[in-house]
Amino acid sequence: MDSIKRYMHFVKPYRLQIIVTIIIGIIKFAIPLMIPLLIKYVIDDIAGNPELSSAEQSSKLLMIMGIMIIIFVIVRPPIEYYRQYFAQWVASKILYDIRDKLFTHIQKLSFKYYANTRAGEVISRVINDVEQTKTFVITGLMNLWLDIATIVIAVIIMFQMDMTLTIVSLILFPFYGFSVKYFFGNLRRLTRKRSQALAEVQGYLHERVQGMAVIKSFAIEDYEQTQFDKQNSNFLTKAIDHTKWNAKAFAVVNTITDIAPLIVIGYSGYQLIQGNLTVGTMMAFIAYIDRLYNPLRRLVNSSTTMTQAIASMDRVFDLIDEKYDIDDSPNAVECTNVKGDIAFDQVSFAYNDEENPVLKNISLYVKKGETIALVGMSGGGKSSLVGLIPRFYDVTEGSILLDGNDIRSFKVRTLRDKIGMVLQDNILFSESVKSNILLGQPGASDDEVIEAAKAANAHEFIMNLPDGYNTKVGERGVKLSGGQKQRVAIARIFLKNPPILILDEATSALDLESEHLIQEALEELAKDRTTFIVAHRLSTITHANRIVLIEHGEISEIGSHDELMKKQGNYYKLFQVQQLEH
Repeated sequence: MDSIKRYMHFVKPYRLQIIVTIIIGIIKFAIPLMIPLLIKYVIDDIAGNPELSSAEQSSKLLMIMGIMIIIFVIVRPPIEYYRQYFAQWVASKILYDIRDKLFTHIQKLSFKYYANTRAGEVISRVINDVEQTKTFVITGLMNLWLDIATIVIAVIIMFQMDMTLTIVSLILFPFYGFSVKYFFGNLRRLTRKRSQALAEVQGYLHERVQGMAVIKSFAIEDYEQTQFDKQNSNFLTKAIDHTKWNAKAFAVVNTITDIAPLIVIGYSGYQLIQGNLTVGTMMAFIAYIDRLYNPLRRLVNSSTTMTQAIASMDRVFDLIDEKYDIDDSPNAVECTNVKGDIAFDQVSFAYNDEENPVLKNISLYVKKGETIALVGMSGGGKSSLVGLIPRFYDVTEGSILLDGNDIRSFKVRTLRDKIGMVLQDNILFSESVKSNILLGQPGASDDEVIEAAKAANAHEFIMNLPDGYNTKVGERGVKLSGGQKQRVAIARIFLKNPPILILDEATSALDLESEHLIQEALEELAKDRTTFIVAHRLSTITHANRIVLIEHGEISEIGSHDELMKKQGNYYKLFQVQQLEH
């Protein structure tokens, strides 16, 4: 199976530890196989030996029991401890490596992928499905071999005692093989469907928890309960389908397990009556049947859990196989010594091949240190245009040049390192204010963080928070006001100190006082940087060197505020309307 082969790449670094764990496990499982031999020895060679006196029998019994107590009380516990410890250690290390690779991978996936995929589904694969694959390590790579080794050792010992009785004991083995193949062949498909349904529930729940304020504000709890019930019912249906098939498998397999001892007891009893078998041998065989079929029961259980593990592997590798829309070209170079000249050369862009382009034939040259404002009606393509500069998406046609070089010739992370973005809704992580500012430059000193906060007009309000810079801001910065969040976001750009700046509706959702403080900070931030401002309120961008009016994905007017007002075109009309509204 392809998934297992690929999974083994993660297992390979730990193969020595796995081999050691299996060897320790074989010793651990072999020790209890001495019990049936002990039963035979006590019955036939001690209690049933007429040549021994009562004192000799007691002495031999005491000696053999002393040896067994040493083996089971002193030798076996550390073996059991190290088997469990190494098995869990190896499995945990492998899962760590897989999650590490997945996190690296999901950070490289494009905005397009996240626009079409629920966050909860991604989380479900990284957490739940990876955890399910642990069974493959513990069961498939370790316990499976231990159970097989137990069966082999038991059969060898049984053959030494009585070959015919051993063959009778194994007569149901082929039925086991047929049952496992028949019942568990369909289980992988059902398990995969069940896992997908669970991921959908998790995805739905993740969205609703994040949007709980919307649910409460619209008082739609009953409606949302109904919608969640649909998702939950879908998972229930898939889970029950899986359970039905699983239950049928265990019903058949356990019936075979129950019949096996009856056959052995019947045949060995007949042989005992005929005088062909000792009581001790009969008792030992009955004990060995339990030790023979218990591993078989575990192997059947393993078939179930292994099927679940392989289905989870499929889902993990489906995620790993997601292609990167934005990737470095083989000869990509580091983006260094950026001046800040940016040219859009006949750029067109569509989010999907089947959709109409949102930008058409855009050509625009921006000089180092120039401030360019992009204005126009919502949906005109302003945010799409600035999203192409850090390569959140790639152009469909044409090219974007930075200092004369196509931005696709740079390594994408080094390109983004030279760009600072302040958005309308800046996401803050739930850590401290200081941690969020440090995102701009993770190695910065406390003094540098404070200087950046002061430049962003944020220091004063931060010092008034309960724990100052160490105050936790809550998920997505929920404990801060909109204006405070924006100032923290601006502070981290001051700390980053990039040569190119993108402000996308950075002040549109703020009150007048916050807007004034932030506008002041943004104007300071934009000094000596190539700056793109996407703005809805035209009064905030009259200072720009040039204003670009974008309508229906095309540039319709371009010039300074005064030039465009004199022209009395669409920009003039928009400005007049906003002034009247104000």
